[in-house]
Amino acid sequence: MNLIPLPAFQDNYLWLLQDGQRALVVDPGEAEPVFAGLRRTGARLETILVTHHHADHTGGVAQLREATGARVFGPAAETIPEPATHLVQGDTVSVLGLTFQVIEVPGHTAGHIAYYCPDVGGLPLLFCGDTLFSGGCGRLFEGTPAQMLASLDALAALPGDTRVCCAHEYTLSNLRFAKAVEPANAQLAAYTVACEQRRAQNQPTLPSTIGQERLINPFLRSREPAVIRAAQAFNGADPSDEAAVFAAIRQWKNEFR
Repeated sequence: MNLIPLPAFQDNYLWLLQDGQRALVVDPGEAEPVFAGLRRTGARLETILVTHHHADHTGGVAQLREATGARVFGPAAETIPEPATHLVQGDTVSVLGLTFQVIEVPGHTAGHIAYYCPDVGGLPLLFCGDTLFSGGCGRLFEGTPAQMLASLDALAALPGDTRVCCAHEYTLSNLRFAKAVEPANAQLAAYTVACEQRRAQNQPTLPSTIGQERLINPFLRSREPAVIRAAQAFNGADPSDEAAVFAAIRQWKNEFR
């Protein structure tokens, strides 16, 4: 089973998972990178998984479905290109001999979902769209800080070796912010060097892992004393209010340059 990040637009990744004959793609915001990936691998597209409704995640769905007959799956609480199978928490999707579990992760959008498979080639795999990034998380366009915190808690509880396939190459900018929040975090410093080396070679920083993100991502670390102190310094956030601390870090990131 081969996992391939397909670059699209300025900084998107469309994830192609294929076994040489059959393939699925996640969040195809445009069709041509997927067609090119299918030509390179010789695989036939069977399934399209959508995490949320934004155009850079859905723009290529109709063209791909028309050309390949692929089935489309996506969040029940959002409008996505039809026809599609609508999914909620606890549903499963069977594709390529794998079973993906649906996890509702509202915050970036109101109905955002993620797809988790406990064993793909011996390791767990997570397609999380714009909820969790390496070193960061999605902006809160439709959800609340409390919702996003709960969503990230659900993802952080997955096994540490879970591969995190998010949809944007935002890692280096996220890590610059993470360093401002936790300047003494040695794991963060080491991870930053590794990611800078990958980008210098024009390689993706992704997938990350849940275990790595627990060590370096301020949005998974908002209960850590150093992060709480940073939130207090930013806007006086009440250290006893977990959602307020998370909201402070998210607002700080929104304004960070």
